[in-house]
Amino acid sequence: MSYRKADLLPPVTLDDVRGARKMLTGVARVTAMEGSRHLSQLVGAPVHLKCENLQRTGSFKLRGAYVRIAGLLPEERAAGVVAASAGNHAQGVALASSLLGVASTVFMPQGAPLPKISATREYGAEVRLHGHVVDETLAAAQEYAAQTGAVFIHPFDHADIIAGQGTVGLEILEQCPEVRTIVVGIGGGGLAAGIAVAVKAIRPDVRIVGVQAAGAAAYPPSLAAGRPVSVRNPATMADGIKVGRPGDVPFRIIADLVDEVRTVTEDELSTALLLCLERAKLVVEPAGASPVAALLSDPGSFEGPVVAVLSGGNVDPVLMQRVLRHGMAAQGRYLAVRLRLTDRPGALATLLGVLSVRDANVLDVSHVRTDPRLGLTEAEVELHLETKGPTHCAEVGQALREAGYTVID
Repeated sequence: MSYRKADLLPPVTLDDVRGARKMLTGVARVTAMEGSRHLSQLVGAPVHLKCENLQRTGSFKLRGAYVRIAGLLPEERAAGVVAASAGNHAQGVALASSLLGVASTVFMPQGAPLPKISATREYGAEVRLHGHVVDETLAAAQEYAAQTGAVFIHPFDHADIIAGQGTVGLEILEQCPEVRTIVVGIGGGGLAAGIAVAVKAIRPDVRIVGVQAAGAAAYPPSLAAGRPVSVRNPATMADGIKVGRPGDVPFRIIADLVDEVRTVTEDELSTALLLCLERAKLVVEPAGASPVAALLSDPGSFEGPVVAVLSGGNVDPVLMQRVLRHGMAAQGRYLAVRLRLTDRPGALATLLGVLSVRDANVLDVSHVRTDPRLGLTEAEVELHLETKGPTHCAEVGQALREAGYTVID
């Protein structure tokens, strides 16, 4: 494996990844590779989904966490480990520690979803809730490590973590030996770096495309600057890739071995998550759906066969509800409309009749009669509708106007 920075040794090698794979035998699942007919038709070449959302703990994070903790010295294991995470890394560390007989403490933000807190505890970790943002939680975990001697397990910025995640790349080459392009989400960079190390050493012709959420895209400016730089206030629904600064170790690898880093919007993420659920019958979190979002945004730019890595499936049910509705709206399948009508008996029923004729499914109705903006005989109605696409939305709006309704929004 060649590095452009000839004066530096590679931080992770193919041998490291192969060693990690032996270590993970019987621990991590060899996750399924599923073909996607819909995406294949869209791209014009075979597209396969690497289903790390079906991994133990629901994401790839177990791989790196286990390798990192298994490599600790006996005295380090005796001191226990500590981590900071809002979800996937927390669960990976908790299970890996339990399997290895190591005590673990995981700091999580106070606003972390209850299912993720419960799962982390069930995997055997002591959970401490601290701070409202991940930076505060991270600082608390590092302070705990300094006070107690526990080993801090970083989610991505360590060679052992990257070697463990790289085992995904070995599986991809075995399950789809004809692969030409691998698309993988990037947060801190551990998964993309690990896959790049494994794949480029064996198949340097394979193109690796990283994907970031546009609101938390630290890698494009970092790659332009030649060093990790931070983005202020990263914002995205994709918590799994919501990282403000690349890790030093994965950055070196990604700068050398990853061919391209793209960004996707929140609309594209929610549409991709909806597609995974409806077409592939797979529950995928927004970060895990980011490679699919990239394929949807520019399908003609990927040489096939393509493998899209679905990195995780740990999505909070409340967030899932919001994201699915957002995804439906992005596809023109959900319409929110506010209008005014004459406030008289039967007026609402008449309105619903217009929608019924146009085959629009009413999900929710809000009816306001008392408001200073309204005339004496007016009422305002807000409707949430399930529709069949942009054309159907336009038809519904036109039908309302033709029926004499004043559509405000």
